[in-house]
Amino acid sequence: MPAEAAALERPVSGRGPSFLLGLIGAGIQASRTPGMHELEGDALGLRVLYRLIDLERLGLGPEALPELLLAAERLGFSGLNVTHPCKQAVLAHLDELAPEAAALGAVNTVVLRDGRRIGHNTDCFGFAEALRRGLPGAPLDRVVQLGAGGAGAAVAHALLGLGVGELLLHDLVRERAEALVARLAAHGGAGRIAVAPDLARALESASGLVNTTPVGMTAYPGLPLPKALLRPELWVADIVYFPLETELLRTARALGCRTLDGAGMAIFQAVRAFELFTGRTPDPERMRRHFDRLGNG
Repeated sequence: MPAEAAALERPVSGRGPSFLLGLIGAGIQASRTPGMHELEGDALGLRVLYRLIDLERLGLGPEALPELLLAAERLGFSGLNVTHPCKQAVLAHLDELAPEAAALGAVNTVVLRDGRRIGHNTDCFGFAEALRRGLPGAPLDRVVQLGAGGAGAAVAHALLGLGVGELLLHDLVRERAEALVARLAAHGGAGRIAVAPDLARALESASGLVNTTPVGMTAYPGLPLPKALLRPELWVADIVYFPLETELLRTARALGCRTLDGAGMAIFQAVRAFELFTGRTPDPERMRRHFDRLGNG
C-alpha cells in the first residue's frame, strides 16, 4: 500500500505531541519510512506528519542541502532522515555529530532541536539488528562488502561490531574504500578491515557478501558483481528494499545461498530514528507490521 493511501486510512490521533518529519534523498517515492513513522505515531497517541523531499522530483542535488535544512527549521520540522546521495554531504551543514555518526563520517538522521542540527546514524543499528535476527549463526570469519559510501560506512561499522574477523571492502572508487578503511581502523577496526581491489580473489574464501551499493534498486537494476563469483556456501545480504527481492538475492537464492533482504535494516533504522525524533520508544514488531502493510497494494 502506498504511504499516501495508508495516511488516508489512519485513525484520528489523540491530542498528544505533534512532530513534523521529512526524508531528503533522490528517487525516494517508494520509501516506506513515512508510513512507518506515521502509523507508529498513531499507535502511541502522537501526531506524526512525515513528508518526502525528493531531490529527483525537485530537480536538485546535494548542493541544495543548506537551503532545505534552513527551510525545515523555519517550518518547524522536528527532524529529517537523509538518504542517498546526501548522507555524507550533509555533514558540513550540522552543528553536532553523535559519536557513531562522527566515527562513520555519515549521517542518516538529523534532529532539529533548540536551534541546533544534530546528526546521528541509525543505519548501523538497523543493519546489525537485521543480521542478528535474519541470519542467525551466519559465519563472520571473512566478509566481503560491496560499496563504501554513506550506507556502506554504517554497514561496515555494524559488521565489525558484530565480530567479523576480516572485512574486505570493494568500491568502484578505490579512494573511497581506502578512506573508509582508514576511518574504521582508527575506531576499533585495525587489523580486521582492508580494501579488496580484486573482488574475485576476495570472494574465494569469504563466508558472506553484503551489497551496500544502489545496484539492484528499481532505478539501478542489475547485479553488482558477476554472477560467476557467487557460490552456495556464501550468505548474501542486500540493503536495498525497493524491490525487496533484488536480482542479487534472486540469483543467490537460486544457487542455494542463505539470503537477507533490506527490510530489516529499513525497519530497525526507523525504530531508532523514531526514538530520537520523538523521545518515545516504538514497538519494533509493530513497525515491522507497518512495513509489511505498506508493501501491499
